Amino acid sequence: MEFSYTSNPGILHDLELSDPQFVDETAFAFVWRVTRANGTLAALKLYHEKGMGSETTGFDFLTLHAAKFVAEVYFVEGRVALIEWLPGASLGDLTRQGDDEAACQHLVAVAKGIHAQALGLPTEYPTLDRWFQSLFKLKVAMIVSARHSAAVSKTKFLAQLLLSSQEDVRVLHHDNIRGTDRGFCAFDAKGVVGEKTYELANAFRNPKGAPGLVCSPERIERIANLWSQEFDVDKKRLLQWAAAKCALSIAWRARGLLQDDPELDLLCTLLEFAEAA
Repeated sequence: MEFSYTSNPGILHDLELSDPQFVDETAFAFVWRVTRANGTLAALKLYHEKGMGSETTGFDFLTLHAAKFVAEVYFVEGRVALIEWLPGASLGDLTRQGDDEAACQHLVAVAKGIHAQALGLPTEYPTLDRWFQSLFKLKVAMIVSARHSAAVSKTKFLAQLLLSSQEDVRVLHHDNIRGTDRGFCAFDAKGVVGEKTYELANAFRNPKGAPGLVCSPERIERIANLWSQEFDVDKKRLLQWAAAKCALSIAWRARGLLQDDPELDLLCTLLEFAEAA
């Protein structure tokens, strides 16, 4: 894709960037690999008209943490962000290449590194209570099977219990990790305030492109044991949060009315593990 950005056509000149190479389009932005004036590479994110959304507080989150575990942020303004280019494989890549065990170990190591640094709780960050309103407002269409409908109802109740009894509330990263020459680092943070255990909840749904593995009971049991021990959180609550996050993602995609979703079976499986733990 040829580089263009109508909101700020001089962005390359203003930030002294050259050689833009299109990389990807996410739900929020176009991503380009660019070269900085000092010769190093960077990721230039040009956000869509709706703005940075949940990534707005994420850049602030990244600047507050030790560079060993997070990508460096060079510039953020308006709908433009420039961050460190992370050249290595993602944890999802490792899993899809057959080394899920290593990927899961790296994930919890980065999470531990990030949370070794205690932060205050900024009032401008979104909270899990706010995020989960989408789930609580979700309606289920009559065409949804009784099993899936019951799972959604159970998870709504479960999420309310978890939110009302949150433990060790802190700022959470909650997103992607990729390799660098100094090890694996977090990027594209969301920046949300909630229970520490929730930090790893979304990872039960990942990586994309490996549905058979993600839904595997053996894998769910293995990573629940590993992450609860290494991250020092309760295994049952970890599985409960995993089910709650799965349901929340389903609610976000449904946009108010659930008719079908590819993760409904995964939600049922996570609920079963949470109830049995």
